Amino acid sequence: MTHPSPTTTPARPRLAPSGFRTLATAARVLRQLRHDPRSIALMLLVPVVMLVLLRYVFDGSPRTFDGIGASLLGIFPLITMFLVTSIATLRERTSGTLERLLAMPLGKGDLIAGYALAFGAVAVVQSTLATGVALWTLGLDVTGSPWLLLLVALLDALLGTALGLFVSAFASSEFQAVQFMPAVIFPQLLLCGLFAPRSTMQPALEAVSDVLPMSYAVDGMNQVLHHSEVTGDFLRDVLIVAGCALLVLALGAATLRRRTD
Repeated sequence: MTHPSPTTTPARPRLAPSGFRTLATAARVLRQLRHDPRSIALMLLVPVVMLVLLRYVFDGSPRTFDGIGASLLGIFPLITMFLVTSIATLRERTSGTLERLLAMPLGKGDLIAGYALAFGAVAVVQSTLATGVALWTLGLDVTGSPWLLLLVALLDALLGTALGLFVSAFASSEFQAVQFMPAVIFPQLLLCGLFAPRSTMQPALEAVSDVLPMSYAVDGMNQVLHHSEVTGDFLRDVLIVAGCALLVLALGAATLRRRTD
């Protein structure tokens, strides 16, 4: 006589990424951002204000502004998107919102893609605004196409978004999220070639700068600044920045886990 095997609770099926769930997640994040005017101001206005301030710091030397303005046009969006994204995502974690979302039939890919899409939409507005003000109000003189400048600025903002999503997993408070800035952003800022050509750095530091994504963000901006055509170095820089953003987003998805069973 055979005995029936004990019944087991079937595991919840893991759903494949869905465009609908991704869009729904992005729409929810954008609705929350709409009620947070301080974050909106930080993302949209701070890069513009910093560029305006920089322009008039070098009021007597416009060529100096032309030399570093393009680089900072990529760096400022990266920094602001890193700060806002890391803090906003950490709020989701600490408030329990992320925990409830992970308990629902929602894939990690949907969640990360939704956050990236929402903040990416803000990054488009931010990069367009900052690039437009730099070129047509502050008189930033570039040899290449303004569209290429905008492309690099947008990719830099998306990289900042990806880094913010990633580091939020390792912070337990908003203060700790801000503390990651010296560890993640400042070394890249010092070694990206903004203050001195990377080729003139101590060899060990130059080798480190070669693996930091901000170095290629600055290089891409400088390619647009000095060349009227799309160069091979520009394509390399764009692909590396975009690839780093995708890689960090994948790492961010790997850090998403429920804290309770």
